[in-house]
Amino acid sequence: MTKLSLGSHPYLLGFEQLERLLERNAKSGNEGYPPFNIEQTSERSYRITLAVAGFRDEDLSITVEERQLMIRGGQAEDDAERLFLHRGIAGRQFQRSFVLADGVEVAGATLENGLLHVDLERAAHDKVVQTIQIKRA
Repeated sequence: MTKLSLGSHPYLLGFEQLERLLERNAKSGNEGYPPFNIEQTSERSYRITLAVAGFRDEDLSITVEERQLMIRGGQAEDDAERLFLHRGIAGRQFQRSFVLADGVEVAGATLENGLLHVDLERAAHDKVVQTIQIKRA
């Protein structure tokens, strides 16, 4: 039995880049930290919420490259002057990535009460019907 990939399916032309994005996202090491929610806030908008307690806005970075939303966090180590009797709150670095569909853009981000909210919007598309003229060879 032959495995068909998204890019090689005969009815899906030009989706090779999407397949590469999905493969790269699957290999990016998205573990369980930090936990996150994805919600649809309207017909054309979404919100990704990450639990980032203890992180300040300067500890976080949000980038979009080749339709891939990347959220990274890292805290400066100031443990030299602190003596922990028990350390149960993780302050480790993280990286979360999400593949964005064409037309989905980051509208903004807010940090409130230990939650990072990244708002996404999908641009409204006008229906376009294109008629192709057939030329004689």
